[in-house]
Formats: sequence, C-alpha cells, structure tokens
Amino acid sequence: MPIAESVKLGSNVTVMHPTLVNLYGCTVGDDTRIGAFVEIQKGATVGARCKISSHSFICEGVRIDDEVFIGHGVMFTNDARPRATNADGQLQSAADWQLECTHVGRCASIGSGATILSGLTIGEGAMVGAGAVVTRDVPDHAIVAGVPARVIGDARTRR
Repeated sequence: MPIAESVKLGSNVTVMHPTLVNLYGCTVGDDTRIGAFVEIQKGATVGARCKISSHSFICEGVRIDDEVFIGHGVMFTNDARPRATNADGQLQSAADWQLECTHVGRCASIGSGATILSGLTIGEGAMVGAGAVVTRDVPDHAIVAGVPARVIGDARTRR
C-alpha cells in the first residue's frame, strides 16, 4: 500500500518513488517533496514546500508546518509509555494508549537521524542537529544538538 486513497495530497507534491513509501490517512501540502522509504501515518499533517528525506517516519499526531526540512532517517514518536501488552498480558489495542501530539514550526530543520519524543514543540526556524534526541520543547530559532538535545546556538546568527 504505497499511497492509500485516504491521503490528501496538495498540488505539485513530488513522491520520489511512489512504490517505496507508505502514506495513509495523512495530509501533505503543496509543492512538498517526499523521499523513498518514508512512512507518514494517519492523522499526520505535512505543510507546503517541505522536504521529507528518505527513511523518515512521521507518525499519527505529528503536525509539520510549511517550509520544514526533515533529514534522512528522522523518527517521530507519539506515545510516552509504549508497551506491547497490558498488565494482564493481553496485547494492547488502540484504546490502551494516549496519543501525544508533536508540532514542528515553520522553517524548522531537523537533521538526519534525529529522534523527536512525543508531545513536544519544535519552534519556528529552529535547527535540530543530526543524531540529536529531542526530549523537551525547542524554542523558536534555537539550534539544538546532542543526546539529550541542548541549545547550542541561535539560528538567526548563522548564515
């Protein structure tokens, strides 16, 4: 199921390899480019003029504003307490967990291999370094890097 009928694609969306993606129940804005081996789940939204690089995972509850760059292999999460089973040993169902939404602000950039924990906001114009693990909100225009990610600069002072 590369691109399900439930997907709402804006105009001029480019999916680099339509048979090598998994898009279902999501919304993608105008002029966005999506690389190979990307999964975008139901309930996720990607704005206009974004670039989603290969091997990235955008799960339910993630909202990406316009003009955002997502590097290769970026992973979003949406559950702070993931478990396979309940206390009684039964497999969990959709009713057994709580969705925690994440927001990525306009013109933000997330480097390759970054992991974004659930329920966070990455501010407008912020930059997340490659391989960072984001465990708390990122202020507008902040540059963060490391594990856990820490503010190391201001994107407005970089060229």
